[in-house]
Amino acid sequence: MKINQIYVNLPVKDVQKTKEFWTNLGFATNEEMSNDKSVCVVMNENIYVMFLTEESFQTFSERPLPNGDTTQVLVAISLETREEVDQVVNAAVANGATQHEEPQDYGWMYHNSFWDINGHGWNVMFADPS
Repeated sequence: MKINQIYVNLPVKDVQKTKEFWTNLGFATNEEMSNDKSVCVVMNENIYVMFLTEESFQTFSERPLPNGDTTQVLVAISLETREEVDQVVNAAVANGATQHEEPQDYGWMYHNSFWDINGHGWNVMFADPS
């Protein structure tokens, strides 16, 4: 079996602010899959994040949305260089995100992270196992 694409679905309060946040970080959106209730952020040609209004998100699950300072998921993404990792995290913080923890350097792997404007956790990393 081979997975062709991945769509991560996350609830948000404001789709337009979320779209602005992610485009300010340098990510494109798929306008054909976006509307006033969702924005599709393109991570690469096979990975997408669907940010859905809380109301729209609730149509996909009968479970209640978390409220308060709870963590349901941390999304980890890998980039090509350490510099890109810091660029994305710094741009996120400059656009309203908060730093999750201090960067971690393990020699062969570098890791930085942030909580986005909707409270979703993002771990951004670069690894070179060679």
